[in-house]
Amino acid sequence: MCQFAQAQLTDLARLEYSFIPKSNSEDQYTRLRAILNYPIKVKKDAYLVVGGEYNRILLNLEDQYPFDTSSLDKIHVIDLSLGYTFKWNEKWRFGVKFNPRIASTLTSQLNSDDYFMNGGMFFITDRTEDEHVNKPHRLVLGLTYNATTGVPFPLPFVSYFRKINENWSFNAGVPKSNLKYTFNEKNNVQTFIALDGYLAHLQEPIIINGQNVDHISLSVAVAGFGYEYCFTKHLVAYLYSGYTFRLNNVLRNKDRNEIFKLDDVNAFYLRTGLKFKI
Repeated sequence: MCQFAQAQLTDLARLEYSFIPKSNSEDQYTRLRAILNYPIKVKKDAYLVVGGEYNRILLNLEDQYPFDTSSLDKIHVIDLSLGYTFKWNEKWRFGVKFNPRIASTLTSQLNSDDYFMNGGMFFITDRTEDEHVNKPHRLVLGLTYNATTGVPFPLPFVSYFRKINENWSFNAGVPKSNLKYTFNEKNNVQTFIALDGYLAHLQEPIIINGQNVDHISLSVAVAGFGYEYCFTKHLVAYLYSGYTFRLNNVLRNKDRNEIFKLDDVNAFYLRTGLKFKI
């Protein structure tokens, strides 16, 4: 599952629903997501953050395939998290986070292939509430490691937020960039580009053309529009809708080489939920 590092550092709780129907097909992808983080103050400007995330992915494969798809209908991604953040100096805050993960169909007893280790370290400078700054901004710089990407080394992370004026602001970075227009304290709209996806282990391997399939992955790049309604400064409901410009749903072998492509046709995208943030 593609992790938003900035959201991990600021979201205390989140409930979310995502939906992607397969074009010209009865197949569809649905994800239910829950996040909970609990900060514990250990000293002035320093916090230990413990939490977890659960994703239940439902693959409704109604088309005809040359193999049994029953073992693919439910995929579970479970993250435990341990983070620590403290004020480095007057301008910068440092954060580090470790995420042991279970990503599996969970149809039998857990084994070593079901476990993954993710994590990251981040430097954050936040001047969004500073009255002396003409253009309020926030910059997050870091390194992230995700065992599900297949890249055996940390990757750089950059996210830059800037408020242009009373109504307009933008966030530039990966996995999400947006341009937001704020009507008032309650309502805002945005255009966005985002990446999403997952990789999980199949506990009941599928044989396709004499080859064992041990993993399934989905990668999505999507662009669209979003709406947020702020009940309070911290409680936000949101709805993002768009269309994918890259979609790749693939069955892979133990070495994560592609064996069978379930879907690569771009489709409608919907994500909605409720979050409680710092």
